[in-house]
Amino acid sequence: MRAVTVSPKFQIVIPKEVREPMGIKSGQKLQMLTYGNRIELIPIKPMHEMKGVLKGIDTDVPRDKDRL
Repeated sequence: MRAVTVSPKFQIVIPKEVREPMGIKSGQKLQMLTYGNRIELIPIKPMHEMKGVLKGIDTDVPRDKDRL
């Protein structure tokens, strides 16, 4: 686990060994979430990169007999 330091302007540097495998680029936006006592950063991908992400997903949904 890598530790980072918060600057006086509340900025951090994402270590190279974290950002490279995640494909994070300079200027890219990240979504920030808090979960309990954690902070999670999630890279926001452009919509055109999401093409095919759901390919092969099972869309069969069990339904009540009166809803067929």
